[in-house]
Amino acid sequence: MVTLTRDVTVGTVLPPLTVEPISRTTLALFAGASGDHNPIHIDLDVAHAAGLDDVFAHGMLSMAYLARLLTCWVPQERIRSCQARFVAITPVHAVPTCTARVTAIDDGVVTLELAVTLADGTVTLTGDATVALD
Repeated sequence: MVTLTRDVTVGTVLPPLTVEPISRTTLALFAGASGDHNPIHIDLDVAHAAGLDDVFAHGMLSMAYLARLLTCWVPQERIRSCQARFVAITPVHAVPTCTARVTAIDDGVVTLELAVTLADGTVTLTGDATVALD
C-alpha cells in the first residue's frame, strides 16, 4: 500500500479505513449532524414494524467514512468527484472497512474504485472517485 501520491500507479491500494462498530449512539449523533432523522435508523419499534430485527446505519454514514478515507490520503481540495451505490444495509454493531484502489491515471487525475465491506464480507457500498494528484 502506498500513501504518497508520487508513488501511485494503476493497482495502487490505499491503506484501508476500519471504523469502530456502528453503535446506536453513532446513529443518533449522525442523525443529528446530518438532519436525517428517518426513524428506521434510530427507532427499534419502527424497524420491527418494517419487519427488521434492528435499526441500520444511514447509507450516507458509509459515504462519510469513504470521504474520510480519501481525505486521510489527500487534501479535500484534490477530490474532484465521489459517487457511490448503496448495495446492502449496514446493521447496528457492524464494523465497516473502507477501501480504495487506483483503476486509472489520466493527466494527473486518478480514478479510484471504492467499497465499504463488513467483517463478514458483505459489501454495503460500491463507488468511484476521482482525485487530482497535485
